Amino acid sequence: MLRPRIPTMPTPTGIVTPLAVQPTRIEQQHSAPACTCQHTPSAAHVPAPAPARPAVQMTPGTLLALVAGGAGVVLVVGAVLVSMLLAVAVTAASVAVCALVVRSLLNNPRKRF
Repeated sequence: MLRPRIPTMPTPTGIVTPLAVQPTRIEQQHSAPACTCQHTPSAAHVPAPAPARPAVQMTPGTLLALVAGGAGVVLVVGAVLVSMLLAVAVTAASVAVCALVVRSLLNNPRKRF
């Protein structure tokens, strides 16, 4: 009575059937009317050619601006990295000095006042 029912897996047949898609009301209302002109079917489905995009043209001024901007970025990033490295070095040196002072205080207990 309370036993769960385990569904059985269907056996694969190798045939794939697509699902039927019903058009919605909006698609039915806005569908294009059938073409009544006399042309060949192959010419009706040829898309119009896309307009050609103009190539990007590099003038000497824009090229100079790009080079100057890139050099500026490299200099700023380099200065930031060097300042961070300097900050780490100063911190490490101050910690080392503090460690030496604490060690010298702990090793010579007789010389304390």
